[in-house]
Amino acid sequence: MMGQVKGKIAIITGVSRLKGIGAAICKELAETGYDIFFTYWTAYDKKMPWSIESDEPMKLKEELIKKRVKVSCMELDLTSYDAPEQLINEVSEQLGYPDILINNAAYSTNNDFSNLTAEELDKHYMVNVRATTLLSSKFAQRFDKKSGGRIINITSGQSKGPMPGELAYATTKGAVDALTITLSAELAPLGITVNAINPGPTDTGWMTEEIQSKLKPMFPFGRIGKPRDVAKTIKFLVSDEADWITGQVIHAEGGFKR
Repeated sequence: MMGQVKGKIAIITGVSRLKGIGAAICKELAETGYDIFFTYWTAYDKKMPWSIESDEPMKLKEELIKKRVKVSCMELDLTSYDAPEQLINEVSEQLGYPDILINNAAYSTNNDFSNLTAEELDKHYMVNVRATTLLSSKFAQRFDKKSGGRIINITSGQSKGPMPGELAYATTKGAVDALTITLSAELAPLGITVNAINPGPTDTGWMTEEIQSKLKPMFPFGRIGKPRDVAKTIKFLVSDEADWITGQVIHAEGGFKR
Protein backbone atom coordinates (compact mmCIF):
# COMPACT_ATOMS: atom_id res chain seq x y z
CA MET A 1 0.00 0.00 0.00
CA MET A 2 1.36 3.42 -0.95
CA GLY A 3 2.09 5.72 1.97
CA GLN A 4 3.06 9.35 2.26
CA VAL A 5 6.25 10.46 0.54
CA LYS A 6 8.52 13.23 1.75
CA GLY A 7 11.02 15.42 -0.03
CA LYS A 8 10.25 14.31 -3.58
CA ILE A 9 9.59 16.94 -6.23
CA ALA A 10 7.28 16.57 -9.23
CA ILE A 11 7.06 18.76 -12.34
CA ILE A 12 3.71 18.81 -14.13
CA THR A 13 3.43 20.78 -17.38
CA GLY A 14 0.27 22.16 -18.94
CA VAL A 15 -1.68 23.03 -15.78
CA SER A 16 -3.78 26.06 -16.70
CA ARG A 17 -7.30 24.85 -15.98
CA LEU A 18 -8.82 23.85 -12.64
CA LYS A 19 -10.92 21.18 -14.39
CA GLY A 20 -8.00 19.79 -16.38
CA ILE A 21 -5.99 16.59 -16.09
CA GLY A 22 -2.90 18.55 -15.05
CA ALA A 23 -4.68 20.06 -12.04
CA ALA A 24 -5.97 16.62 -11.01
CA ILE A 25 -2.43 15.22 -11.17
CA CYS A 26 -1.12 18.07 -9.02
CA LYS A 27 -3.81 17.48 -6.39
CA GLU A 28 -3.33 13.72 -6.30
CA LEU A 29 0.44 13.94 -5.91
CA ALA A 30 0.26 16.76 -3.38
CA GLU A 31 -2.12 14.71 -1.23
CA THR A 32 0.51 11.97 -1.20
CA GLY A 33 3.19 14.42 -0.08
CA TYR A 34 5.03 15.35 -3.26
CA ASP A 35 6.23 18.93 -3.61
CA ILE A 36 4.77 20.39 -6.79
CA PHE A 37 6.06 22.63 -9.57
CA PHE A 38 3.62 23.21 -12.41
CA THR A 39 3.66 25.23 -15.61
CA TYR A 40 0.80 26.91 -17.40
CA TRP A 41 0.22 28.91 -20.59
CA THR A 42 -3.02 30.82 -20.42
CA ALA A 43 -2.70 32.34 -23.90
CA TYR A 44 -3.34 28.91 -25.44
CA ASP A 45 -6.34 28.01 -23.30
CA LYS A 46 -7.97 31.40 -23.82
CA LYS A 47 -8.05 30.68 -27.57
CA MET A 48 -9.74 27.32 -27.08
CA PRO A 49 -13.56 26.84 -26.96
CA TRP A 50 -13.45 25.98 -23.23
CA SER A 51 -11.37 29.09 -22.34
CA ILE A 52 -10.21 29.81 -18.77
CA GLU A 53 -10.22 32.49 -16.11
CA SER A 54 -6.84 34.19 -15.73
CA ASP A 55 -6.64 33.41 -12.02
CA GLU A 56 -7.15 29.64 -12.30
CA PRO A 57 -3.43 28.74 -11.94
CA MET A 58 -3.11 30.86 -8.80
CA LYS A 59 -6.28 29.37 -7.33
CA LEU A 60 -4.79 25.92 -7.87
CA LYS A 61 -1.53 26.98 -6.23
CA GLU A 62 -3.42 28.18 -3.16
CA GLU A 63 -5.34 24.91 -2.98
CA LEU A 64 -2.15 22.86 -3.19
CA ILE A 65 -0.38 24.88 -0.50
CA LYS A 66 -3.21 23.98 1.89
CA LYS A 67 -2.12 20.35 1.51
CA ARG A 68 1.10 21.29 3.37
CA VAL A 69 3.53 20.69 0.54
CA LYS A 70 5.89 23.09 -1.19
CA VAL A 71 4.37 24.54 -4.35
CA SER A 72 5.80 26.73 -7.10
CA CYS A 73 4.74 27.47 -10.66
CA MET A 74 5.53 29.56 -13.70
CA GLU A 75 3.90 30.65 -16.92
CA LEU A 76 5.96 29.12 -19.70
CA ASP A 77 5.66 28.94 -23.47
CA LEU A 78 6.96 25.46 -24.24
CA THR A 79 7.41 26.34 -27.92
CA SER A 80 10.44 28.46 -26.95
CA TYR A 81 13.79 26.81 -27.66
CA ASP A 82 15.13 27.52 -24.19
CA ALA A 83 11.95 26.52 -22.32
CA PRO A 84 13.16 23.04 -21.17
CA GLU A 85 16.39 24.32 -19.63
CA GLN A 86 14.63 27.38 -18.24
CA LEU A 87 12.11 25.14 -16.50
CA ILE A 88 14.64 22.75 -14.98
CA ASN A 89 16.70 25.69 -13.70
CA GLU A 90 13.65 27.34 -12.16
CA VAL A 91 12.52 24.17 -10.40
CA SER A 92 16.01 23.56 -9.04
CA GLU A 93 16.24 27.10 -7.68
CA GLN A 94 12.74 27.15 -6.18
CA LEU A 95 12.37 23.61 -4.77
CA GLY A 96 15.43 21.50 -5.55
CA TYR A 97 16.22 18.98 -8.26
CA PRO A 98 13.06 17.15 -9.42
CA ASP A 99 12.46 13.43 -9.09
CA ILE A 100 9.43 13.26 -11.38
CA LEU A 101 8.48 14.79 -14.73
CA ILE A 102 4.91 14.61 -16.02
CA ASN A 103 4.72 15.77 -19.65
CA ASN A 104 1.06 16.74 -19.62
CA ALA A 105 1.12 19.88 -21.81
CA ALA A 106 -0.36 19.41 -25.28
CA TYR A 107 -1.35 21.41 -28.32
CA SER A 108 -4.52 20.29 -30.07
CA THR A 109 -6.74 21.75 -32.77
CA ASN A 110 -9.10 20.09 -35.26
CA ASN A 111 -7.75 19.52 -38.77
CA ASP A 112 -7.66 16.87 -41.47
CA PHE A 113 -5.92 16.19 -44.79
CA SER A 114 -7.99 18.84 -46.56
CA ASN A 115 -7.02 21.83 -44.43
CA LEU A 116 -3.82 20.95 -42.56
CA THR A 117 -1.12 23.63 -42.92
CA ALA A 118 2.61 23.54 -42.25
CA GLU A 119 2.17 26.23 -39.60
CA GLU A 120 -0.45 24.25 -37.69
CA LEU A 121 1.54 21.02 -37.91
CA ASP A 122 4.61 22.84 -36.56
CA LYS A 123 2.65 24.14 -33.56
CA HIS A 124 1.63 20.59 -32.68
CA TYR A 125 5.18 19.34 -33.14
CA MET A 126 6.79 22.05 -31.01
CA VAL A 127 4.70 21.25 -27.93
CA ASN A 128 3.75 17.59 -28.28
CA VAL A 129 7.08 16.25 -29.59
CA ARG A 130 9.91 18.76 -29.32
CA ALA A 131 9.15 20.10 -25.85
CA THR A 132 8.38 16.64 -24.46
CA THR A 133 11.59 15.17 -25.89
CA LEU A 134 13.90 18.00 -24.88
CA LEU A 135 12.43 18.44 -21.42
CA SER A 136 12.78 14.72 -20.78
CA SER A 137 16.38 14.88 -21.99
CA LYS A 138 17.25 17.87 -19.79
CA PHE A 139 15.62 16.20 -16.80
CA ALA A 140 17.68 13.05 -17.30
CA GLN A 141 20.98 14.79 -18.11
CA ARG A 142 21.06 16.42 -14.70
CA PHE A 143 19.44 13.63 -12.69
CA ASP A 144 21.99 12.84 -9.98
CA LYS A 145 20.13 10.35 -7.81
CA LYS A 146 20.78 6.61 -7.77
CA SER A 147 17.18 5.63 -8.51
CA GLY A 148 13.57 6.74 -8.29
CA GLY A 149 13.43 8.98 -11.34
CA ARG A 150 10.12 8.97 -13.18
CA ILE A 151 9.00 10.37 -16.53
CA ILE A 152 5.33 10.04 -17.48
CA ASN A 153 4.08 11.13 -20.91
CA ILE A 154 0.41 11.68 -21.69
CA THR A 155 -0.67 10.15 -24.98
CA SER A 156 -4.07 9.51 -26.58
CA GLY A 157 -4.28 5.93 -27.82
CA GLN A 158 -3.27 6.55 -31.43
CA SER A 159 -2.18 2.92 -31.77
CA LYS A 160 -5.70 1.71 -30.90
CA GLY A 161 -7.55 3.38 -33.74
CA PRO A 162 -7.86 6.39 -36.06
CA MET A 163 -8.72 9.92 -34.93
CA PRO A 164 -10.37 11.54 -37.99
CA GLY A 165 -10.33 15.32 -37.83
CA GLU A 166 -7.27 15.41 -35.56
CA LEU A 167 -4.53 14.58 -38.05
CA ALA A 168 -1.78 16.78 -36.59
CA TYR A 169 -2.58 15.81 -33.02
CA ALA A 170 -2.69 12.08 -33.76
CA THR A 171 0.56 12.25 -35.72
CA THR A 172 2.51 14.06 -33.02
CA LYS A 173 1.04 12.16 -30.09
CA GLY A 174 1.86 8.91 -31.88
CA ALA A 175 5.49 10.05 -31.81
CA VAL A 176 5.27 10.28 -28.03
CA ASP A 177 4.57 6.53 -27.87
CA ALA A 178 7.76 5.86 -29.86
CA LEU A 179 9.74 8.29 -27.71
CA THR A 180 8.57 6.54 -24.54
CA ILE A 181 9.79 3.12 -25.63
CA THR A 182 13.24 4.18 -26.81
CA LEU A 183 13.90 6.69 -24.02
CA SER A 184 13.00 4.11 -21.38
CA ALA A 185 15.84 1.87 -22.59
CA GLU A 186 18.30 4.77 -22.57
CA LEU A 187 17.41 5.99 -19.08
CA ALA A 188 17.03 2.69 -17.21
CA PRO A 189 20.76 2.65 -16.28
CA LEU A 190 20.23 6.04 -14.61
CA GLY A 191 17.43 4.71 -12.41
CA ILE A 192 14.70 6.53 -14.35
CA THR A 193 11.55 4.80 -15.59
CA VAL A 194 9.69 6.18 -18.60
CA ASN A 195 6.05 5.36 -19.31
CA ALA A 196 3.09 6.85 -21.17
CA ILE A 197 -0.58 6.90 -20.24
CA ASN A 198 -3.56 7.08 -22.55
CA PRO A 199 -6.50 8.28 -20.41
CA GLY A 200 -9.03 7.96 -23.23
CA PRO A 201 -11.83 10.54 -23.60
CA THR A 202 -11.82 12.52 -20.37
CA ASP A 203 -14.39 15.08 -19.32
CA THR A 204 -12.34 18.16 -18.46
CA GLY A 205 -15.07 20.63 -19.38
CA TRP A 206 -14.79 20.48 -23.16
CA MET A 207 -17.50 17.89 -23.75
CA THR A 208 -20.93 19.03 -24.89
CA GLU A 209 -24.02 17.04 -23.87
CA GLU A 210 -24.12 15.64 -27.39
CA ILE A 211 -20.52 14.40 -27.16
CA GLN A 212 -21.15 12.88 -23.73
CA SER A 213 -24.26 11.02 -24.88
CA LYS A 214 -22.34 9.63 -27.85
CA LEU A 215 -19.32 8.50 -25.81
CA LYS A 216 -21.00 7.14 -22.70
CA PRO A 217 -22.23 3.84 -24.24
CA MET A 218 -18.62 3.15 -25.31
CA PHE A 219 -17.52 2.85 -21.67
CA PRO A 220 -18.36 -0.53 -20.04
CA PHE A 221 -18.58 1.15 -16.61
CA GLY A 222 -21.37 3.39 -17.87
CA ARG A 223 -19.58 6.67 -17.22
CA ILE A 224 -17.07 8.92 -18.95
CA GLY A 225 -13.49 9.20 -17.71
CA LYS A 226 -12.67 11.87 -15.14
CA PRO A 227 -9.35 13.69 -14.61
CA ARG A 228 -8.80 11.95 -11.28
CA ASP A 229 -8.92 8.56 -13.00
CA VAL A 230 -5.66 9.22 -14.84
CA ALA A 231 -4.20 11.08 -11.85
CA LYS A 232 -4.59 7.98 -9.67
CA THR A 233 -2.80 5.85 -12.27
CA ILE A 234 0.04 8.35 -12.38
CA LYS A 235 0.26 8.33 -8.58
CA PHE A 236 0.98 4.61 -8.77
CA LEU A 237 3.47 4.86 -11.63
CA VAL A 238 5.59 7.45 -9.85
CA SER A 239 5.64 5.45 -6.61
CA ASP A 240 8.39 3.06 -5.47
CA GLU A 241 5.96 0.17 -6.06
CA ALA A 242 6.18 0.82 -9.83
CA ASP A 243 9.97 0.72 -10.12
CA TRP A 244 9.85 -2.37 -12.38
CA ILE A 245 7.46 -0.82 -14.90
CA THR A 246 9.08 1.05 -17.79
CA GLY A 247 8.73 1.48 -21.54
CA GLN A 248 4.98 0.93 -21.36
CA VAL A 249 2.10 2.74 -23.04
CA ILE A 250 -0.73 2.13 -20.58
CA HIS A 251 -4.30 2.44 -21.76
CA ALA A 252 -6.04 3.52 -18.55
CA GLU A 253 -9.33 4.38 -20.24
CA GLY A 254 -11.92 2.31 -18.42
CA GLY A 255 -12.29 -0.28 -21.19
CA PHE A 256 -13.29 2.36 -23.75
CA LYS A 257 -14.36 0.69 -27.01
CA ARG A 258 -13.74 2.55 -30.23
